[in-house]
Amino acid sequence: MELGIGIGWRPEIAEAVEALPGIDWVEAVAENLCIDHLPESLARLRARGVTVVPHGVSLGLGGADRPDPGRLADLAARAVLLDTPLVTEHIAFVRAGGPRTASPRLEAGHLLPVPRTREALDVLCENVRIAQDSLPVPLALENIAALIAWPGEELTEGQFLAELVERTGVRLLIDVANLHTNHVNRGEDPAKALDELPVEAIAYVHVAGGVEKDGVWHDTHAHPVTRPVLDVLAELRSRVGPPGVLLERDDDFPPAEELADELTAIRATLEAAGKARPGSGSEAGAHGYGCVAPAASPVEPTDGATATATTSATATSRDTDAARDRAAVAQTALLSALVAGTPAPEGFDHRRLGIQSRALAAKRADVVAKVAPELPGILGDGYRNAFLAYARTRPMSAGYRRDALDFAEQLLLTGRPADDAARRRLTRWWQDRAAARPPRRATRLVRAARATLIGR
Repeated sequence: MELGIGIGWRPEIAEAVEALPGIDWVEAVAENLCIDHLPESLARLRARGVTVVPHGVSLGLGGADRPDPGRLADLAARAVLLDTPLVTEHIAFVRAGGPRTASPRLEAGHLLPVPRTREALDVLCENVRIAQDSLPVPLALENIAALIAWPGEELTEGQFLAELVERTGVRLLIDVANLHTNHVNRGEDPAKALDELPVEAIAYVHVAGGVEKDGVWHDTHAHPVTRPVLDVLAELRSRVGPPGVLLERDDDFPPAEELADELTAIRATLEAAGKARPGSGSEAGAHGYGCVAPAASPVEPTDGATATATTSATATSRDTDAARDRAAVAQTALLSALVAGTPAPEGFDHRRLGIQSRALAAKRADVVAKVAPELPGILGDGYRNAFLAYARTRPMSAGYRRDALDFAEQLLLTGRPADDAARRRLTRWWQDRAAARPPRRATRLVRAARATLIGR
């Protein structure tokens, strides 16, 4: 299916998106949509014939556990509600811990990379098949940006994606900004990745902005698209005409005119690279790609892939429980180091882990401020430092809204904020949202101890 040029729909820019000229489709974060009705802006876009694709961020298909049936059912319901031609998710893990490791569940609040090993690929492929069987439309998976690399990786990014497609028939959502991020942060060549992955499996493409700081590229989705990212888009276009290309922006939204300018730059890049396709002596000719039509159905292995397909069939029948247990231990150790301050697992770059840990905490503070804007209002300039101090010892375990409540509760249990009026406001805010939930055992003990001290 040809999607055309699109933009990520976000509530903050809903009006601007509706007014932008030449928008063929939009993508919406699946978890931000109700399963039984659409925001009015998306309903209007749908009425105009604009395709809406739900983009999931919480399945964690690269995780050690099999996909949660409830999350899959919710994603399927959103696909039906939107009458979408496909749904998308990520090649990542987003949580760890739990029964497999007999440890508390940890939530990353972020997309973290899986090791590019054959064992990790076995687990991922089984998870993808489970998801495909649960969804009413085709699934496409996105390559993610990474600050850190796993030790002992066996495959390049392109090889990993190619084998995933061969073994599952899943489509690909290629984020060229993420390819650029991995080039800066991990020294990986975007052109090589594009050479190795099956471009005919691409469902669509993401383009997004970021910023470089101290030699590390941060895929922020809050900065303008840079020339190097557009150059990677041109590399991709020199090999294949992607069915769709989408501009992502998640924060620090610019005026509509700037969004329009970025879309114009994307169109110009695609047009220029398309003119330099094979036959014009371009680099694309040297890569050996002719005019490749977008795949309309899951990609079938070529004759040359027979041996790989046979191996894949054996891997498919293999019991992956032992591999899942090993993945659970490794992912829990990594996530715990990032969000709970435990020792870094062997083989990881400690400096990069520190950068990633700080980035996760900063993102957590930003998202909590969005889902609970009353907290920065009550705490004022002290909100961020207070939250980051809380986050150092309190990993997220149940999502951002729960995180906001737990943060407020922790402040109140320690007698903060110091200002009486602010503390009363925070108490009312917490009670309005959490009073119906019985206090946890630790909370009851603290309250009992406080009552004893007051009674003396």
